[in-house]
Amino acid sequence: MTPRRAEPRGHWVLLMLGGLVLAVLLLLDGFANNIVGEAPRDARPVGSPGTVPAAVASGGPVVSLADGAPRSRRMPPKTIALTFDDGPDPEWTPRLLDVLRRHGARATFFTVGARVAEHPELTRRVLREGHEIGSHTYTHVDLAAVPRWRARLELDLTQRALAGAAGVHTRLMRMPYSSRPDGLTGPEWGAARRAGEDGYVVVLTDRDTEDWARPGTTGIVRAALAGERRDEGAVVMLHDSGGDRAGTVAAVEQIIRRLRPQGYRFTTLTEALDLPAAQVRVSAPERAFGWTLITAQRAASTLTGTMGLLLALAGIAYVLRLLALVLLAHVHVRRVRGRERRRGRRQRRRGGAHRPWPDGDPFVGGHEPGEMPPDPFPPVSVIVPAYNEEANIAATVASLLDTDYPGTVEVIVVDDGSTDRTALIVESIALPTVHLIRRRNGGKPSALNTGIGVARAEILVLVDGDTVFQRDTVRHLVAPFADPRVAAVSGNTKVANRGGILGRWQHIEYVIGFNLDRRMFDILRCMPTVPGAIGAFRRSVLAQVGGVPDDTLAEDTDLTMAVCRTGLRVVYEEKALAWTETPSSLRQLWRQRYRWCYGTMQAMWKHRRSVIEHGGSGRFGRRCLPYMMVFQVLLPLFAPAIDLFALYGLLFLDPTVPVLMWTAFVAAQAAAGAYALWLDGEPIRPLWTLPLQQFVYRQLMYLVVVQSVVTALLGARLGWHTIRRTGTLADFRGREQSEGPVGYT
Repeated sequence: MTPRRAEPRGHWVLLMLGGLVLAVLLLLDGFANNIVGEAPRDARPVGSPGTVPAAVASGGPVVSLADGAPRSRRMPPKTIALTFDDGPDPEWTPRLLDVLRRHGARATFFTVGARVAEHPELTRRVLREGHEIGSHTYTHVDLAAVPRWRARLELDLTQRALAGAAGVHTRLMRMPYSSRPDGLTGPEWGAARRAGEDGYVVVLTDRDTEDWARPGTTGIVRAALAGERRDEGAVVMLHDSGGDRAGTVAAVEQIIRRLRPQGYRFTTLTEALDLPAAQVRVSAPERAFGWTLITAQRAASTLTGTMGLLLALAGIAYVLRLLALVLLAHVHVRRVRGRERRRGRRQRRRGGAHRPWPDGDPFVGGHEPGEMPPDPFPPVSVIVPAYNEEANIAATVASLLDTDYPGTVEVIVVDDGSTDRTALIVESIALPTVHLIRRRNGGKPSALNTGIGVARAEILVLVDGDTVFQRDTVRHLVAPFADPRVAAVSGNTKVANRGGILGRWQHIEYVIGFNLDRRMFDILRCMPTVPGAIGAFRRSVLAQVGGVPDDTLAEDTDLTMAVCRTGLRVVYEEKALAWTETPSSLRQLWRQRYRWCYGTMQAMWKHRRSVIEHGGSGRFGRRCLPYMMVFQVLLPLFAPAIDLFALYGLLFLDPTVPVLMWTAFVAAQAAAGAYALWLDGEPIRPLWTLPLQQFVYRQLMYLVVVQSVVTALLGARLGWHTIRRTGTLADFRGREQSEGPVGYT
């Protein structure tokens, strides 16, 4: 059909920007949280100690390279510098600050930049209460084991975080995994020297309490008081983050109470050594840059938590949906088989009377005793709208004429301004039951309404020009109309060109995603779509709803929803098979599904009031529209982000969880798919492509939804797209006649 408006392109910019922002935030959160705990000294690689200057290895724990040469400093006698690494922590840092405040003691906190960004208020409290802050890198990385650019980035980002949180930079730095000067390795000294050359005062320790290993309060106190009898001053290493620090909090209380009466003082490093203040005020631009970093990381942290919750909810929702589909499909099959058994019993009670129907009485509703039954073979008008369908139109019309339906069948082909040989091919058929209507191009809904206007029958079958029927399709499609409550019937659409990988993926989707859904909708009496490829309607009902609507791009869904709102039934007939040619390239598939998705959302919005209506309309709205909103809009809309988060989990979290979830999801889909294929009498061989489908096809369908939503939000109107036909159905029709469709692969 002709385009109604140019396809919007600005949405691609929004999609790319959105994906880029999401990826950057996840990477930022992954970078910030890729932290490991302290490692035992004997478990870490040791470099050559000969490269460490003797003055440093045997000197004090505070090292400065202000004038180019390393100078070591020791704490004065009876002066303790309590130092805390790895924070700030929302639980343990405040408790340690409370202890220090009670005793009037001050300390030095070597903070991890990522934790500063997460808890800027704690950083401000540390400074407000007279303590000082040093850098412990941004992600607690081993500076001796990373490239120089990474080491510099770690220290620079920490300064940015401090600037954003408290408006300061720091002159102090402690390397993660470091301890006493005599334990320095060659690579560690190289990292320390480079930091010193950048202006940092490098702080090691005199007494490593190893509280990260949780030796207990007594063990921590014993390590901290190793030089008590000699009145030595010391830099004491402790931790205020990284796990349960109750022992550290209790040990600090005991250390201060034990040493304070002996004349010890507890102060900051710079005050004890009479060094320039550790903190340096920064400019407004530096503070703004730091605030931006903090905001981005906190947003990334919130996003990660939200994505984790969404991943769990989406997994639960999809599992519940699969279970519901399989359960209701089973109910549908039992109901259909029960109806067939009742037909057989009625036939036997009639004494084996002549049965014009090969597989039983077509009646679903029945009639009162003595009342004349309705005509079991009412006249049928088949309407075929066609625009440039020369590749398949002959096969379509031939299949409609080659039917075992005992009643009258007229075929009306509405040529909607084709520019190819479509009309000439139909005209050449020259049969009295085939009618050709030529008209100017006006779109598929208009073409259908033109055909409906000239059709003679009450039962109308609407067929796409790229579809072929089996010989018994019309018969099965008409049978449910024996029940006067049935207003429309959806047939069972099959993929004809399923030879390649893309064809197999679409075949799986049609059987699992479409036909299982239709069984469920049939049971719940809320069918949202009678597909354009194969559907039948009562003419009187179409007149009641105003014909085929033309104000949405999914006219079949729009029409079906309008019919459902009348309170009449729309049912699914699995035996009414139609074979259709699906897109043969990803580009064509994208364009087709883009139109479908956008049109479906238009129809949902158009019929939104059915949710609050009463009777059959309300039943349809409350059952169908929320389901479609969740599983056809919301979850696909967020699915690319969830997939990106799963990749994030593989890179930065425990990969076991996303791998197990993905495996379970694919296994559940495969089980449901095998059941659906079995119900449709199809071989399960195509299921081997299901895992591959998750990496290409599924993402493509999700991006279609994202693009459709963005298009709707931008207020753009999508136009029709013509799918290039390959003539598959012409070849397929010949095989069906000679071999039957079951053997087609």
